[in-house]
Amino acid sequence: MTSVRILRLAAGGDGVGRLPDGKTVFVPRSAPEELVDAAVVREHKRFARARLERVLEASPHRVEPRCPHYVRDECGGCQLQHVDYETQLESRRSFVGDALRRLGRREVADPPILPAEQQYDYRTKLTLHVAPGGRPIGLHRYDRANQIFDLHWCHITVPPLMELWQVVRRLRGLLPPQTEQLVLRLDRRGGRHLIVRVGEGEVWSGAEALGRELQRHCEDVTLWYQPFGGVARALAGADEAFPATVFEQVHPAMGDRVRRFAVDQLGPMAGRRVWDLYAGIGETTAELVSRGAIVESVESDRRAVAEAEATGPVARRLTGRVEDLLTQLRRPDLVITNPPRTGMDERVTTVLEQLRPVRVVYISCDPATLARDLQRLPHFQLRGLQAFDLFPQTTHVETVAVLEPE
Repeated sequence: MTSVRILRLAAGGDGVGRLPDGKTVFVPRSAPEELVDAAVVREHKRFARARLERVLEASPHRVEPRCPHYVRDECGGCQLQHVDYETQLESRRSFVGDALRRLGRREVADPPILPAEQQYDYRTKLTLHVAPGGRPIGLHRYDRANQIFDLHWCHITVPPLMELWQVVRRLRGLLPPQTEQLVLRLDRRGGRHLIVRVGEGEVWSGAEALGRELQRHCEDVTLWYQPFGGVARALAGADEAFPATVFEQVHPAMGDRVRRFAVDQLGPMAGRRVWDLYAGIGETTAELVSRGAIVESVESDRRAVAEAEATGPVARRLTGRVEDLLTQLRRPDLVITNPPRTGMDERVTTVLEQLRPVRVVYISCDPATLARDLQRLPHFQLRGLQAFDLFPQTTHVETVAVLEPE
């Protein structure tokens, strides 16, 4: 047992301090400025990980978590419920700034951050993990990905989905034996979805019974069945079901604000050629077209492209991986890119370096991969940087970077 003064929060949410020998130590669930007793659980050459045993001097930034699971079950879904919201915001700003300075070699200050309007009850999608035998069903404990606790209520998820979950919990006996995940999702029309994911395809004798019970207890629910790696099928509910397995921002109100801000940063675009890379269900493409741009979009998910074509304006839409399709695109004036957490493939940054469009706006959900990609774009200057808090109570942060060639 060692007493440690916590200096700040690291990108993963752990408190950072120093052991008596000077080695950096990471202590989950600790807060800046507090003194804690910590037990080292893993020691490496340059750093150590420890478990918080006792708070000796509480931080002025420590608060009582709203969710009982956070402390009682050591839920890993959130990392920052124990610190006040202002500290969360300042920490997320530092996560972005530190990554860009340390990994991206860019001399930048921590960016401003736009707070979320709701600190709880905002997620419109929740993935639950199912233990063998159907108990427990819930989320992983932090630092122990092999352990699942039984979830009662997730306080960062919208209440309509948690109300659906209360019904599903009582009906878990109707789930197929090979169920590995349950996905709860609320679409923009207010429809609720339960996606049952199984490890392998099987005959599900309880599907009709579960669908009937869901309809009896909940309004506007669609039941889906999806073998891992396979296509989801709607078994009960809406006749024309929303494609519930395609990617969409899980905090839609804040996601809309990010998208509008990012498109604004492109500047005037009437008559200009614009690439929309990693286009999803086409919301950004629709905004670009409405402003007069000539848009070419690329998205790898065929279901997302089909949704975009069915509901969005006319645009040239390519289906496939961005890095494989760049040679089929016309030279752009402007580029907006919104890659997954893994960032852009190196082939994409290479092409951007060669073509050097007038402006590139990069929407990032991971500061580390944003920093890596900026390092791969040495001939672009960083003209603007804005962070957004899409996921309060967690360490995730969304960032918009504005780039222009030298």
